[in-house]
Amino acid sequence: MSELFDHLYDHYHQDVFQFLMYMVRNREQAEDLVQEVYIRVLKAHEHFEGKSHEKTWLLSIARNVAIDHFRKHKNWKQRLLKMFDWKENQLLDSAALPEEILMQNEEVATIYHSLGKCTVDQRSVVILRYIHELTITETASILNWTESKVKTTQHRAVKALRQHMSYSKEEGGERLENKRAK
Repeated sequence: MSELFDHLYDHYHQDVFQFLMYMVRNREQAEDLVQEVYIRVLKAHEHFEGKSHEKTWLLSIARNVAIDHFRKHKNWKQRLLKMFDWKENQLLDSAALPEEILMQNEEVATIYHSLGKCTVDQRSVVILRYIHELTITETASILNWTESKVKTTQHRAVKALRQHMSYSKEEGGERLENKRAK
């Protein structure tokens, strides 16, 4: 069991952490949830049948842990919209995450902000499909959905992201005009 656990942790820890970081948008909470994922792995390892890839299985557990976390907290929808401020809560990981590097780009910052306004299902699909670059089949397996539902949710998520980004750009332009007027 120790070898299996070490293998899973060594190979997939960063993927699980990044997924949870996107979901909860708080480093400390993501770290706590990663621990919960691996506790569940220890309890459920004998039930893993090998029908899916180990990474798929772990991300499925991580998604369930994140959903359980949201259910435990009141007003989680409001928390999802305002949980993480990049300026005040810098990530202290020794290796820079790709997202940290990209956050310097204003358009990526807008996308990240807009992602926080999407539903949990939409966010899950976007993270799994575009950030973790999983296939529709792998995403469906992790979410325990049909491929059709993944495609539909992905379409709606992209549409919602575009709407949120458009609104953010308009809002940003108004702020710029207000500064110039002063």
